Amino acid sequence: MHSAEFRQTNQASWDERTKDHLNSSFYDVAGFLKGESSLPAIDLAELPNIEGKRVLHLQCHFGLDTLSLARMGTARTVGVDLSPVAIDAAKQLAHQTRLDRVEFLCCDVLELDQHLDGEFDLVYASYGAICWLGDLPAWAKLIHKYLAPGGQFYLAEFHPAYTLIYDKASYFFQPTPDRIEEQSYIEGEQQAHPFYCWSHSIADVVTALLDANLQLTMLREHDYSPYNCFEGLYEKAPGQFQAEGIPHPVPMVFSLLARRP
Repeated sequence: MHSAEFRQTNQASWDERTKDHLNSSFYDVAGFLKGESSLPAIDLAELPNIEGKRVLHLQCHFGLDTLSLARMGTARTVGVDLSPVAIDAAKQLAHQTRLDRVEFLCCDVLELDQHLDGEFDLVYASYGAICWLGDLPAWAKLIHKYLAPGGQFYLAEFHPAYTLIYDKASYFFQPTPDRIEEQSYIEGEQQAHPFYCWSHSIADVVTALLDANLQLTMLREHDYSPYNCFEGLYEKAPGQFQAEGIPHPVPMVFSLLARRP
């Protein structure tokens, strides 16, 4: 099977998942429409000031976080995702919230340079993004391309050590992706869909960014998930979910900032 087939399978999976996600309490679209931010506390505490800045959100799903970033006073906001169903929903939400100035593009993120021009002060990606990418060096070069000099890249992502425990996936990258068939992480029962994903160690991520001539300025690990999206979690504090049955806290999320010189 070739990369185009992996992409087609993943797109079909996310097209179907989006339909379930839009009506889920997990995503709480109703709360967002009332003015609530969808961004987790980790991100809000670590993001640089983006008022008046240009922001590019990679793998934005149906745009809640993209629009939440735009509400923070950005000068330009662009969201990119593989799923046309998700992008259509994002555009509808932008219209409902009178954020029509936010741009949404439907394409493979690694082919973004064929669809988007311009420079950005912040490139943003988060939570369950990089597992869909089979080529981190190309991803990092793309981030460098779109960052203006002095611009920053922010990533908050599930920690590979925890996915090793939870999914029993490889910690280290393998060129051939894992094929998984399961229902989504939201509440309730849904149809299971197949998809393909890749494991990436923290060293893979950091090395790809450094090799793309980005300067790492922050790297943190967090012992909780802001989302109740894995089995066997309990809420130790509002918005902080840890694993039951593990005697010591384990890293569940890592976050980083990198700057283009």
